[in-house]
Amino acid sequence: MLYDSSLAAVSIFGFFVALVLCLSFYLGRKGQSAKGYYAAHGQIHWAVNGIAFAGDYLSAASFLGICGLIAFYGFDGFLYSIGYLAGWIVALFVIAEPIKRLGKFTFADAMDAKFDSRGIKLTVAISTLVVSVFYLIPQMVGAGALITPLLGLPHYAGVVIVGVVVTLIVVTAGMVSTTWVQFIKGSLLVFFCTILTFMILNRGLSTDPDHKTHANFRTFTEEQFTAANMTIVPAEGAWKDQPFVRTKEADGHIIAWLHTDHGYSEAQMLTTTAAGDKLVNGLPQTKENDLKPVGSVESLPGGKTETGALGPMEFFSVFNESKVVPWTKKAIAETDGASTTVYYPKPTDGAKLLVPGQYFKGVTSDKFIEKLDFISLMLALFCGTASLPHILIRYYTVKDQASARKSTVVGIAAIGFFYVLTMYLGLGAMTSGTMDVTDSNMAAPLLAKSFNEVLFAIISAIAFTTVLGTVSGLIMAGSGAVAHDICENVLGIEMDDRKKVFYGKIAAVFLGIGAMVLGVLFKKFNVSFLVGWAFNVAASANLPALVMLLFWRRTTKQGITAAVAIGMISSLAWILMSGATYSGLYGWDPKDAIVPFSQPGLVTIPLGFIVLIVVSLMTPKPAHAIADDLADDPEANA
Repeated sequence: MLYDSSLAAVSIFGFFVALVLCLSFYLGRKGQSAKGYYAAHGQIHWAVNGIAFAGDYLSAASFLGICGLIAFYGFDGFLYSIGYLAGWIVALFVIAEPIKRLGKFTFADAMDAKFDSRGIKLTVAISTLVVSVFYLIPQMVGAGALITPLLGLPHYAGVVIVGVVVTLIVVTAGMVSTTWVQFIKGSLLVFFCTILTFMILNRGLSTDPDHKTHANFRTFTEEQFTAANMTIVPAEGAWKDQPFVRTKEADGHIIAWLHTDHGYSEAQMLTTTAAGDKLVNGLPQTKENDLKPVGSVESLPGGKTETGALGPMEFFSVFNESKVVPWTKKAIAETDGASTTVYYPKPTDGAKLLVPGQYFKGVTSDKFIEKLDFISLMLALFCGTASLPHILIRYYTVKDQASARKSTVVGIAAIGFFYVLTMYLGLGAMTSGTMDVTDSNMAAPLLAKSFNEVLFAIISAIAFTTVLGTVSGLIMAGSGAVAHDICENVLGIEMDDRKKVFYGKIAAVFLGIGAMVLGVLFKKFNVSFLVGWAFNVAASANLPALVMLLFWRRTTKQGITAAVAIGMISSLAWILMSGATYSGLYGWDPKDAIVPFSQPGLVTIPLGFIVLIVVSLMTPKPAHAIADDLADDPEANA
């Protein structure tokens, strides 16, 4: 079975969690002042901070989500990697040094550095909270996905475990422990994914993988149905006009078969009855009667059945000439209130899987709206990195602007190298015969399981610490926004160092609880897709104000406040009215959605710039801009 837990897996997982908590409690002694709690005293070495950047950024979406998308759709998943990495160019050349120069503890500090405006502090603090919460959701969903195979516990248990552990990390030592957790996590993630990539290349590709989870699926003709004593189930109700035939076997199993040019290919069915019971191929879902693992190679170049070890470039060359069998699905609403999802094989030329178009229909589609949706996502990924609060506050943990720049370079190198590995991991999972057809987020851990249980346990535990590191960074950003920006700067609550830390810890506890609730609600979404939304909100709310503050001295406090508020509200409203939310969260028909595509960045990012420019021109020029004008005026200086 895919999800049999093992003692090795539980032990290694427990060791990682215990290590992280011990480190956190040990470092707790170093973070008692406000500067220690929120900014690690600004004394983190730039190299450590650079790897911590990678640890912070290589979240559940980067590891679980991207590997899963590549495993299910090929190159399209890698487009997320390109978008995420390209965003760092903005961070390196535009944001790194100015944000270090302007800020103290939080993103709101930097935005308000020239104005001392309550409006800026409040809107930026709320924006920080909203973006942090949106980014928290996919991390918690990823945590829930990991716990099921590791410990045999339900999804919500994983969400609760992560929530409790990460809240303890933040509450005990703040930014000091968060930084070192992310440093360890980033180092381990890159190291073990490199090991896993070497193992994939060494194993090569095979049409008949030699491991116990590999399942064979049949291709029959109608005559063979009769010979095997199968009865064809009449196509009634919602099954009319479907490309499937159902047969009933002597033991009661009902098998769906996809009609193809060569006969009928065996598929798999998961039915949820009107009463909520789960059926797999017509019988109750049990440990013995469950969906089989999928993903295989149908044929290799030259008629070979296996390739042996392959070089890094040779792997892609052979894959390109092979026929691979990813799986897809079709949902069918039964007339009795049940819903059935049919999962079926979709043999595809490797060459097609190495170019875009399998997942992002907008790349090849003739539909203008689908193209806009894709462009909007890429724009959000490019602009969103430099707008993420938990990334921005990491610049305050180093001592000066040069260290900020150098740590960004280290982070980009580590992140770029990791994203190259995701192609091998994703395609390795696609051809491993170990994928869970219902959950793309588990592709990388299950790929590791095709080698051995220990590697599976290590990769899963690292993925879990990946979630811990990112969530702790997000909760730090959110708690700083509540305690430092809202309570102290907006509400004017008098605070000494002890109170600043105390309020931050209380905020961290509430954020941890909120993250757990949202992680359960958004269980069905792919984590990379959810992160795409977080980037959209971050880029729409924060980037216009940040860029214009740095490069247009006519920017006013009213312009910044309006741009942040409009960017945040418009992107959130767009997401809530999109087809993806209609189908994935509300359970409604996505065709009824109010907005034409799901990714708002293409509309809401320019909207933020326009609002800022218009409002700034309509309001008095700021004092620092007037002073700059006078300094530049030769007549005034005469």
